[in-house]
Amino acid sequence: MEAQTTKYEDLKSAVLRVLGRGDLPSPTRIREVITRYRAFPDYEVDEAGAERMARELESSLGVSMEIGSVITGKDYLEWLTAAKQNIDPYYWSRYQQLLEQKHFPPKVVAKLDEVTDRILGLLGNPREDGPWDRRGMVVGHVQSGKTANYTGLIAKGADAGYRLIVVIAGIHNNLRNQTQERIDEGFVGKDSARLQSGRMNKFVGVGTIDRTHIPVTLTSSLRDFNKREAETNPFDLTVMSVPIVLVIKKNTSTLKNLINWLKEHNAKGSNDLIDAPMLLIDDEADNASIDISRSPEEASRINSQIRELLKQFKRSCYVGYTATPFANIFIDPASELEMIGADLFPRDFIVGLEAPDNYFGAEKIFSDDASVIREIDDNEDYLPLKHKNGHEVSELPESLCQAVQTFILVRCIRILRGYGVAHNSMLVNASRFTSVQGELRNVIHHYLSNITNHVRFSAAKSIEEALKDDVLLSLHETWIREFSDLEFTWADIQTKLLESCVPVKVVEVNSRSAGTLNYSDYSDTGLNVIAVGGFSLSRGLTLEGLSVSYFLRNSMMYDTLLQMGRWFGYRPGYEDLCRVWMSSEAEGWYTHIAESIEELREEIRRMEKRSQTPSEFGLKVRSHPDTLIVTARNKMGSSESVKVRIGLGNQFIETSTLFKRLDVIEANKSLTKRLVKHLGLESYDRSMPSGNYVWSGVPVEKVTEFIGAFKNHPNSFYTQSEPVLQYIRQRSEDELTRWDVALISTKDGIEDNDLGLRVGRQDRTENRNTVKRNDYLIVTDKQRIADAKMESIGLDPADIREINREYSDERKKAYERENKPLPKSGRFNPPGRKYREKRRRPLLLLHLLSILKPGEKNSQELSVPTGVVGWSISFPATARDEETVEYVVNTTWWKDAYGDDFDEEDVDED
Repeated sequence: MEAQTTKYEDLKSAVLRVLGRGDLPSPTRIREVITRYRAFPDYEVDEAGAERMARELESSLGVSMEIGSVITGKDYLEWLTAAKQNIDPYYWSRYQQLLEQKHFPPKVVAKLDEVTDRILGLLGNPREDGPWDRRGMVVGHVQSGKTANYTGLIAKGADAGYRLIVVIAGIHNNLRNQTQERIDEGFVGKDSARLQSGRMNKFVGVGTIDRTHIPVTLTSSLRDFNKREAETNPFDLTVMSVPIVLVIKKNTSTLKNLINWLKEHNAKGSNDLIDAPMLLIDDEADNASIDISRSPEEASRINSQIRELLKQFKRSCYVGYTATPFANIFIDPASELEMIGADLFPRDFIVGLEAPDNYFGAEKIFSDDASVIREIDDNEDYLPLKHKNGHEVSELPESLCQAVQTFILVRCIRILRGYGVAHNSMLVNASRFTSVQGELRNVIHHYLSNITNHVRFSAAKSIEEALKDDVLLSLHETWIREFSDLEFTWADIQTKLLESCVPVKVVEVNSRSAGTLNYSDYSDTGLNVIAVGGFSLSRGLTLEGLSVSYFLRNSMMYDTLLQMGRWFGYRPGYEDLCRVWMSSEAEGWYTHIAESIEELREEIRRMEKRSQTPSEFGLKVRSHPDTLIVTARNKMGSSESVKVRIGLGNQFIETSTLFKRLDVIEANKSLTKRLVKHLGLESYDRSMPSGNYVWSGVPVEKVTEFIGAFKNHPNSFYTQSEPVLQYIRQRSEDELTRWDVALISTKDGIEDNDLGLRVGRQDRTENRNTVKRNDYLIVTDKQRIADAKMESIGLDPADIREINREYSDERKKAYERENKPLPKSGRFNPPGRKYREKRRRPLLLLHLLSILKPGEKNSQELSVPTGVVGWSISFPATARDEETVEYVVNTTWWKDAYGDDFDEEDVDED
């Protein structure tokens, strides 16, 4: 096996040397080169291995990565270009060679070199005498290679002269341990666990390439920083010839011990600062580093300790890495001046990383095609969303059984594709309580054991006999539903079922079971695991070979939701096998969050073109509508109401929560009927093919009168009348003087004449969490009324065609680069923000809804006996300086709607 693996890797390296030099080779060209080199004895690989290699190279050689955007402070002076001739790239060269050995796409390695140079140039010059300090942020994507990026930055920083490098790696032990292993491999070159244990030193990663200048590490993959152990080998940072690196947990006692050790052993006097340049990498910078104190007067302990650590040095750099740029570092301080003046505010630079185009991210999962998502709607009897510590799990919902079966089938297909010794993981994140995680792990283990026993007994029989077994019949039905359109028959699958099932382990991953995902211990055979956990699975922890995810959580918090998305990442050779089970409500939140974060990424791009600063980006984040959620969550415990200043330029808002009381419903319908009458029953635009009623050039006074009189439910936070009216009035004499107004009508809905025109109501299902309430309802589990296409109403038809064509061409090119079939629908529907970019007049959408009870699909049972009115507004971008308006969130209302969610802390509970 080892000889075969060596020949495979050698052949792949040889082929890459030929193919990686020029333009993207065709699949035929890739196979020609593999065939030619296979003729040599040293590169002898069987047909299955050759085809597997061809698939891998097809997916990797075409991968490219853009550098991204950078915004800097006004006083920035570039220093790296002049200094580079005097820098020996020793540590970077080792890391670059390691990436090439690991078959990173050549274009990605080249771009990584370029982008890490760019980030290094934004840091302080470590050879420049101080004092100085730099503060910056790098905005990446979840599971997109941020660790590879900052490992490259660390290597280049060490080459440039940084002598102490500290990586703060999350709040959980397993994440810190995993990060240490990666730093060992990519920068140190030694297995730190063996190094500290006194056993024979084991060189790993870059240490197998060159071990001339091995860095010193004071932490290991088994142990965090320990002051007592560090004192046995005191180091003077100012005279070290090699850098010292520490990977520490985001923990108050660890930070305190490190600060005290530095004061005692490296400061020359009690008040002196350390004169060695220090680089601090804060991974997941939005988690715990930010000031999330419930008391406005007191910074969080971790935040203040990071600042104290930085202040021990005359020369220091802080670089926060995050995938969720709604970081509270922009939001929490009471004033704009306090925000910009905060010590961890990225005042000097913000870098927006672009993911390589083989990144399996939110845009692919939630935008283009729904083939990845499977809905969970059967959990309440067995595993309710809201449950208490100690909840007993006696049986699995059918959706989770389907997910486990799918994972077994994924294993079969990967074995057939030649990936029999690759890692394979399934994620189950369904509770924050470790007791419930343990219960769930045991029931899944029992279910898997039962499948394995049936497979042992029946899989070797003929297909006809085997399918008489109920378990194999169920697996067969799952295969038909999920994978029957792929290249293998059921006969192929059945032969691999036993090989697939037997190695799979079901493990807990939480605070009481650290170290259960040691993928490195299974490098020869592959680790096959179903990981059951909660928040320990939610922050930075990489599940190797993750293909199936079962996500059952009710969090609406942006950072929590995105970080729980462990299914984002890279899936070479098995992206078509990936499946994610979640509720439609969670899917709605993910879709919304992905849109919001992409808006902020585009804002970084625009600001770079306009030479704007990090402080201006901070103000933009701070005034984004979605900061309502982030800010209110952080301040929920300290006040009865939360005030947030928001800008509505280039935003879309709608009444996703509505009163259920019939008197309020009728009052809003009468108001809408009056508006329609004023607009003119015969003066609407009849040229619209959709059947909608559209009025153009409507005076702003008609709109403000309607919004001011509409009875908005307090839980519909974004559509509060007062701030919306204030925002409109600020611009009513120029940008928002004339409006487009559309009354939406569908061809298939219940015909309704209550508004003075014949309207086909839109069907919307009531959110299942409010169906038992009498006072209000939430519209759909996804909390959406309008669809993105409605934002095109009122635009020039030529502009609409251009937007649709450009977006479709962009997405089709991405599919072609990855050699993927187009979505089954054959269409790519632009998000609403694409239409908003072309909008010159604001758009008011009026909706008359049939509210259906949740339940069976296609059910037409009404939850409310009459039509219900809601509204949406698509605001164009403003050419003026963004003015904000004040929203007020009553925390009593908020907790009533989202209480359990907002009681959650970012830890697993015992």
